[in-house]
Amino acid sequence: MSGTGTPSDPWNLTTPPGKSGYQIWRDEDKGVIHCQVGKTWLHYKPSAIDDLHAMLVAHGDWMELGNKDEKQDTKPNTVEAWGRSADNPVGGWYGLRKGYRGRFANYITPILKEQGRVEFEKQGRGWWVRAI
Repeated sequence: MSGTGTPSDPWNLTTPPGKSGYQIWRDEDKGVIHCQVGKTWLHYKPSAIDDLHAMLVAHGDWMELGNKDEKQDTKPNTVEAWGRSADNPVGGWYGLRKGYRGRFANYITPILKEQGRVEFEKQGRGWWVRAI
């Protein structure tokens, strides 16, 4: 993985299709994960990485990513739907910046892939993930 995931040495990742690059890092002082995509900033709760991995391990099979912006409804039983669900460990959105809370599946799952904890697969028109 490139970078250490700190503000001075962010992770340089790509979205699951591998077409868009972005930087992401943990800010322990502020208790947030910062994600910079071009000039856009997104913020996520720091527990997002480990909570997502635990959910995928418990799920035990492939799960569709289902990337959507905050204002779009998600497809049920997707990573994106779980990232906003009242049933997840934080009881709702992992995204913190109002208007930019979506795309959880697009920007958090690549961290797990770089850590060797998940794999991606293209199935039909969508991207899927599972814990390994």
